[in-house]
Amino acid sequence: MNLTNLADIRALLARHDFRFSKSLGQNFLTAAWVPADIADASGADAGTGVLEVGPGIGCLTEQLAQRAGKVVSVELDERLRPVLAETLAGYENVELVFGDVLALDLPQLVAERFPGLRPVVCANLPYYITSPVIMKLLEDRLPITSITVMVQKEAAERLCAQPGTRECGAVSAAVQYYAEPEILFEVSRGSFMPAPNVDSAVIQLRIRK
Repeated sequence: MNLTNLADIRALLARHDFRFSKSLGQNFLTAAWVPADIADASGADAGTGVLEVGPGIGCLTEQLAQRAGKVVSVELDERLRPVLAETLAGYENVELVFGDVLALDLPQLVAERFPGLRPVVCANLPYYITSPVIMKLLEDRLPITSITVMVQKEAAERLCAQPGTRECGAVSAAVQYYAEPEILFEVSRGSFMPAPNVDSAVIQLRIRK
């Protein structure tokens, strides 16, 4: 099964009677290069433990699993449990945690799930919680080296805005207190199903020591 192929996605969702939730910002990738390039950009390897937020149907998750020592994916939507059980069945190094990432004890989760591994964060973040999730990841002072995430293009520009520029605001300053942000590449709205009304960008926040 190709998790970025439209026909395969439609068949998968039909098997589980799954319908998209606009309120949860569910837009699934249909461009195969995108999850592969995001996983590559994360720097995940056999010595890495990856924390993912919002796996969707698992197209980025499987790319991470092929590279990392372990992947822990946090998903809010319980309706995706049987979908992910099917799509990630072949990956023994993937663990799914169903719950609200904003309510979880992330320091404890990282400490328990990634002993002996270098933890990083990599995700295709739901647009509606981009800033709250990023700020929680930073303010929880997780022992991570980087955060590599896809977000709405305008949000990426704000998060990575340099001091003194028009785009720079409170969230820009907060992010730069904790990390060095960079926009890596852009992803067009046509790379998703259903297509959102905005383009996206992949950013990386390299955590300051």
